Amino acid sequence: MKKLSLLVCSCLISALAFGQQANTGIAIIPEPVKITTHTGRYLLPKTITIQSGTQEGITPVLDLIKKRFSTATGKIINVKKTAPSAAIKLIIAKKTDAIIGKEGYYLSVKPKGITITANEPAGLYYGVQTLLQLLPKEIEGKAVAKNVKWTVPVVDITDYPRFEWRGLMFDVARHFFTKKEVMSYIDNMARYKLNLLHLHLTDDEGWRIEIKSLPKLTTVGAYNVKREGEFGNFIPPTADEPRDYGGFYTQDDIRELVKYAQERFVNIMPEVDVPGHSLAAVVSYPQLSATAGADKYVVRSGERIMDWSLPGHPALVDNTLNPAGEYTYQFLDKVIGEVAQLFPFAYMHMGGDECAKNFWEQSAEVKALMAKENLKTMEEVQSYFEKRVEKIVESKGKKFMGWDEILEGGIGPNAALMSWRGVKGGIEATQQNHDVVMSPTTFTYLDYMQSDRVMEPHVYATLRLSKTYEFEPVPEGAVAKYIKGGQANLWTEQVYNIRQAEYMTWPRGFALAESVWSPKEKKNFNTFFAKVEKHFERFNEAEIKYAPSVYDPIFKATRAADKKLNVELTTEVQGLDIYYSFDNSYPDNFYPKYTSILTVPIDATQLRVITYRGKQPVGRMVTMPIEELNKRAK
Repeated sequence: MKKLSLLVCSCLISALAFGQQANTGIAIIPEPVKITTHTGRYLLPKTITIQSGTQEGITPVLDLIKKRFSTATGKIINVKKTAPSAAIKLIIAKKTDAIIGKEGYYLSVKPKGITITANEPAGLYYGVQTLLQLLPKEIEGKAVAKNVKWTVPVVDITDYPRFEWRGLMFDVARHFFTKKEVMSYIDNMARYKLNLLHLHLTDDEGWRIEIKSLPKLTTVGAYNVKREGEFGNFIPPTADEPRDYGGFYTQDDIRELVKYAQERFVNIMPEVDVPGHSLAAVVSYPQLSATAGADKYVVRSGERIMDWSLPGHPALVDNTLNPAGEYTYQFLDKVIGEVAQLFPFAYMHMGGDECAKNFWEQSAEVKALMAKENLKTMEEVQSYFEKRVEKIVESKGKKFMGWDEILEGGIGPNAALMSWRGVKGGIEATQQNHDVVMSPTTFTYLDYMQSDRVMEPHVYATLRLSKTYEFEPVPEGAVAKYIKGGQANLWTEQVYNIRQAEYMTWPRGFALAESVWSPKEKKNFNTFFAKVEKHFERFNEAEIKYAPSVYDPIFKATRAADKKLNVELTTEVQGLDIYYSFDNSYPDNFYPKYTSILTVPIDATQLRVITYRGKQPVGRMVTMPIEELNKRAK
């Protein structure tokens, strides 16, 4: 009896530690507002009948069910307007339910069937995405799974988003991604109730959207020389190397992408990055530049064009538009006019970040503009530019958004701001009554390395999963009503293909999804990571790449008083053991286990480590050069 009591206590403690989903086997990301579990399971019948109305917008919901269920289960799917014994009932509420709003839903699984109720089709869609996560992982597969019992736990879920803006930014300018690849990215974000794809369409390395009135933007500006390796340090291309690497989306491609996204309840926001990051545009139309000799410029292939070591990161070539040239604004009127027609979303993002001003300082045109408009600083020059662009955007029926540099020199009257250099700019903008989307480098920059730099393509910073999970879109001091939500940003300088884009996005995209959808008080990293591991299994079935970096240990090198090199190893997740070697062999769980700080043997050249959970390896084999540890100890 005493043993039984201890066992019950142990189970209760475990349940409290790992949260509601973990102790029921349910692993839903993002965490719903409320889950009530019951005993029993519902077994899907051989023929799945769906009861559904014919309201506008319901077709994408039915398409999702048909595709996913028929692909993985092989079952026949029938849709009927009235079917009392239907396996799945999709119900649009006759009277609006204020609790769940536009995107929320109620999901009820009973022993005899499933009901999803929502105010709008979007809510039904998200309810279906949750239902898919309740099914066995094989539902994610690309072929009919054998010997799977297709059951769903009996459960009641109430769910709705915390924020309306739940975004991912995908940079298709540094490297071009095909229309089908962007569609796959949309599919994956929609699984996790992310609803805003911010497409970064133009930069120094390529102009990716057809502008019919300015054809050189794509015939010239969409292509560079292919280089592979460490972006930013490439050897400058020679004149005879072919400029055939890149591509662009035709306007028909864009219409197709927009429609595809809408069918998954995702909006696409275009970004045309000006006045900096504009080399592809300047190469196409050199009259956009305030600098003589711009007609000799070429689209960047990853060679060094800015000096990031100096304050203000001066440009080595002038990659900016001329803020004093009327042609610049005529050009932007054409670009913005055509882009606005293609994207139904209310906002257009016009960049504004990292605009080097050293060439402006040398321009007689810019100096004349400053005298004419009484502008005292280069920041005020950029503010003049941004306010004119804001008027053009508004003249096309759109709202203007820019990166947080648009605060410098004075923000435009109606501008919305995306806060990326931490949260300070976003807080300040809300205090000035401007709408804000939070996307700070501190938590949401998906181009940053996820593990130690010896394991990842080198970027200048690291952002681990646990840090992304700390993201709070409403920081202290912000006026909450102006925070529209948050997003994570995937810049692609070091991302050459869609598999690497997936690797960089997931699982940190899971953390972002939970930060912008789930109730703040329900966030718990240990509970979250238990779910992440279940979703790793689902991604294996779906053949989506993800980063296992969270299992890699964290290295801290220090120098002892006797000058010996010490190494401390820690893990990001609980319950892992670290095994190591200094003898150049590959350790397993029969090797020495890390228990305390290691002193590096005098002749060792490398430290190899691997993480295990019990008897199973979960981490990658990490080889850390002792030379690298010596550098860090200094």
